Amino acid sequence: IRMQVSVRSVVDPRGVDPFTHKQVRLPSWFSLHLLHLLLFFVRVQADGTLPAAQRRNYRNAFHSLSSIVKEDGIGGLFTGAGPTVVRAMALNMGMLASNDQAKEMLEAAGVDGATKIFGASAIAGFFASAFSLPFDYVKTQIQKMKPKPDGTMPYSSSLDCAMKTFAEGGPLAFYKGFPTYYIRIAPHSMLTLIFLNYITEWQNDNGF
Repeated sequence: IRMQVSVRSVVDPRGVDPFTHKQVRLPSWFSLHLLHLLLFFVRVQADGTLPAAQRRNYRNAFHSLSSIVKEDGIGGLFTGAGPTVVRAMALNMGMLASNDQAKEMLEAAGVDGATKIFGASAIAGFFASAFSLPFDYVKTQIQKMKPKPDGTMPYSSSLDCAMKTFAEGGPLAFYKGFPTYYIRIAPHSMLTLIFLNYITEWQNDNGF
């Protein structure tokens, strides 16, 4: 619920949650800084692949904040916000749905206890990666793109980026670097689900 409120309050320039009609300030600032940091990390990583003349050369997160606002205005901090939200939705859908299904299948196969929890979380980590990578790819392309020599941007929107990527490389183009992405995403998903499982069991055992 808190994450939903924070996203809505960022979208609404008044900082008002459209469901409760209450002023929400801290979550909106948190979401703004979170989006800025994600944008900063993507662009710093992309700098290493660009010619020296095309690099942004951010010295640190604070320098990137001032540079983005100076060059693109406040709206520049929200570059890639749409695909970032969709990526998070896809990741959580793949992770949570497959974890529950994997638990049922492993239990039916006679696997129980810690082995079931670990095995289900590993399967969920794979699906979390598979579901979210296409959206992560589009998000990264949008956040790191720079104007072409004629001043136009390579992509006009996330949909435009997805369509051009598909036209150039087919569906597998969205899965470039999947092994590396899996190694980054799967451990996080597995730890989240393992801790969630034990916390839920502890709450049930103690009457919460």
